[in-house]
Amino acid sequence: MYQKPGWIDWEMWDAVIRLKGITVDRPKFSAHPFFPEIIYPIDYGFVNETQSVDGEEQDVFVGSVQNGLVAAVFTSDRRKGDQECKLLFNCSPVEVYLVNGFINFTPELMSGRLLLRRELKELW
Repeated sequence: MYQKPGWIDWEMWDAVIRLKGITVDRPKFSAHPFFPEIIYPIDYGFVNETQSVDGEEQDVFVGSVQNGLVAAVFTSDRRKGDQECKLLFNCSPVEVYLVNGFINFTPELMSGRLLLRRELKELW
């Protein structure tokens, strides 16, 4: 059973992203390396020189606007049997919807709960 979304230190992650940068290793419309039927709706990668709960770098979806860190999705991956947090950086409202739909497209495999930094209407 999935827990409700946690808490994010938005200012800390803003600073880490500014300092370390982001690497996009799965560009928009690319296929997942192990599940080619999964296509990324926006750029996806990681925050350099960080570590997430799965031992890998912190995952991040990267959008097309310049508005900073706007949200996080707390995921439950039933294939891997883990829960993670994925950040949403520079995402428009449409991209936030795309990521939320992407994560929750096949809930028997993965689901997520969105945590917005501010009300979505502020991004419009």
